[in-house]
Amino acid sequence: MKDYLIAPSILSADFARLGDEVNAVLDAGADIIHFDVMDNHYVPNLTIGPMVCEALRNHGISVPIDVHLMTTPVDQLILDFAKAGASYISFHPEATAHVDRSLQLVRDQGCKSGLVFNPATPIHCLEYLLDKVDVILVMSVNPGFGGQKFLPSTFKKLEKVRQLIDDAGLPIRLQVDGGIGVDNIRRIANAGADIFVAGSAIFKSPDYAATIHAMRAELGQQLTKNH
Repeated sequence: MKDYLIAPSILSADFARLGDEVNAVLDAGADIIHFDVMDNHYVPNLTIGPMVCEALRNHGISVPIDVHLMTTPVDQLILDFAKAGASYISFHPEATAHVDRSLQLVRDQGCKSGLVFNPATPIHCLEYLLDKVDVILVMSVNPGFGGQKFLPSTFKKLEKVRQLIDDAGLPIRLQVDGGIGVDNIRRIANAGADIFVAGSAIFKSPDYAATIHAMRAELGQQLTKNH
């Protein structure tokens, strides 16, 4: 059985009660907590910083925190989020002058490194960077806002990235973010993804556990003892 991971994005959570919201999705069976970090520069929105990550760690959240930097530059925020307790830190290759160096910076802090590709961004640079990457995030919407619809062109890109990973024989995770729900998660998995970021589909649903369980059922994944 493939090890699929479900990562609710707190972008869609109720920020007035964020600690409780994160506890609720973890109790409902989520594996990872996903941070959408936006700077109103690289993308047209402004969201959260390292203090929120640190606050959740202080609140007792112990599962992996997956930080997606939609910012430019990235290096200082890599340091700040690593210090705040991030587990994964991913960024866009076009957001830094030296992609290889920024990836190494993530690993030097003891975090897992990731590269993120927007819908129209080619994946050519991966050919030279696979040995430095722990996770590849394929955006299935244009970044900046939650609640968007999944772009069908994503399937082709996921298949290409999955082939690259398999050919390299490296334990790289393939993550997808944007417009994921119970109705399409199976097809997305078939295209090669194994980490699924879902914001609105989970946090806007009336029953977090029912939604996550339905996603796992679509994936053919039995609930683990932790869930």
